[in-house]
Amino acid sequence: MPPTPAGQLAIPNLHRAARIEDAVHALVERRLRRTGWRTNIIAYTGYGGPGWVRVMCRVLLGRPDTRQRGRLEKVRGWRSFTTLPAKHVTVTIETGGVVHEARADRSGFIDTVLDATLPPGWGSVRLSMPDAEPVEAPVRILDPEVRFGIISDIDDTVMVTALPRPLLAAWNTFVLDEHARAAVPGMAVLYERLVTAHPGAPVFYLSTGAWNVAPTLTRFLSRHLYPAGPLLLTDWGPTQDRWFRSGREHKRATLARLAKEFPDVRWLLVGDDGQHDQEIYREFVAAHPDSVAGVAIRRLSPTQAVLAGSLPVPQDSPTEGPVGQKWLSAPDGAGLWTLLHGAGLV
Repeated sequence: MPPTPAGQLAIPNLHRAARIEDAVHALVERRLRRTGWRTNIIAYTGYGGPGWVRVMCRVLLGRPDTRQRGRLEKVRGWRSFTTLPAKHVTVTIETGGVVHEARADRSGFIDTVLDATLPPGWGSVRLSMPDAEPVEAPVRILDPEVRFGIISDIDDTVMVTALPRPLLAAWNTFVLDEHARAAVPGMAVLYERLVTAHPGAPVFYLSTGAWNVAPTLTRFLSRHLYPAGPLLLTDWGPTQDRWFRSGREHKRATLARLAKEFPDVRWLLVGDDGQHDQEIYREFVAAHPDSVAGVAIRRLSPTQAVLAGSLPVPQDSPTEGPVGQKWLSAPDGAGLWTLLHGAGLV
């Protein structure tokens, strides 16, 4: 982009849908603030390496929480979407004894990489702003000696969702009580065995899901004993140049970014055969063969495949990737563990 002449304000050429969305948000925000809605910082799990950390959070306007803290209640999916972004606000980030400032985008989202010296393992950074309660954002710092990691899809890989069938997807996302969501059999045990066999191995959960459901997904993963790890999600709605974001491009870009950020790590890519995981993983393997330890695909049953909007995959599908990496397929975590163990990936 050419530089903006001095004294002129750079105005992005927003898509018409984005301009309409911004206008509606501005009108609603004024009314909600008058009724007592307040600014909240939603912290997401970040990650980093020696000398740097990626911090992610979102600033939202939310209804004041007058309920008793710690009270258990049913949480419907639609509640995750009854918020409004606080656009272009500044958040103070304290990490490693150093204070930084970052500005939210038009979705209230902050995604920034900061210089920071944090020890390997789990740590935290502090996020604050004048009119919001400060929060701690967990961060996973990879040890420079780590050579193995896991990148996992979520939908129909760790959690049964039957996407992208529209009505069922909407029911699962907006109506279903989050405690009623089912975990894919054996996958949590598989991941726990893998991180035990590879001390220090990180687990990244990559999905086309919206950041609105990040807290729900984090609780789900914890409740079903999946290893903790950063969620790498996307944002729904209009962008600067199109009506909706591309989920496939989000996954492709995130995989390429992780390969660049951690060039010495070889990743086990885990997904399912119900959407586009296999296609995206094959492209990534071809482009970054040295960054892939193997591919593990959870094979849907014929009924699950139809619900997910795809055709059943023959069980005698090839077990080798396009450039020789192990390409393994089984219906559940136990089956994948057996294949991974036999392939020498444990």
